[in-house]
Amino acid sequence: MRLLLVRHGETDWNLAQRFQGHSDVPLNQAGLQQAQALRDRLSDEIITSFYSSDLERAHETAKIIANGKIDLQSDARLREVHFGDWEGLTYYEIQKKYPGQLAAWEQDVYKVAPPNGETLEALASHTQSFLNDLLLKNKDETILIVAHGGVIRVLICLALNLPATMHWQFQVAPASLSEIAFYPAGAILNFVNDTCHLSSRRRV
Repeated sequence: MRLLLVRHGETDWNLAQRFQGHSDVPLNQAGLQQAQALRDRLSDEIITSFYSSDLERAHETAKIIANGKIDLQSDARLREVHFGDWEGLTYYEIQKKYPGQLAAWEQDVYKVAPPNGETLEALASHTQSFLNDLLLKNKDETILIVAHGGVIRVLICLALNLPATMHWQFQVAPASLSEIAFYPAGAILNFVNDTCHLSSRRRV
């Protein structure tokens, strides 16, 4: 089984480096162009199943890639981690407003949640649930998934039997493509954070 992992296109909150989480932020103009570049990049792939997070930025990216030719299934388990009261804020703003809670979160991001948010452990749990379902249902197929940076990084860790806390060691840019191949002996990360399809797109 091959998993093609796409991070959604750019949003204004990406540009401003604001925590997005479950906030339903749409793609900006550059993000729409990036999604079109992904559509062209993936046009020759024979996709057997296509899944997307149900949040707008991911689902909008997925709809552009699908181009009406591929059945698209939304799954809430592919949502980004919920940052609670920190959503819409930059890291600097969080430092100013929530210094103690930020320090506690950074000390143990796996078990500590942002105020009214969720932990990395919770993200890993629903990502693992989604991955388990894929492995049970699909054999020798190519599956396309459009999700979020945190989900893709954690999914890579889970596939490679790495602790989810190592997810920060993988760079996953907006509109990037990564690929994992699954074999009886284990999974192989074929490539990660590929953005070559964006090089010919002029930023607006």
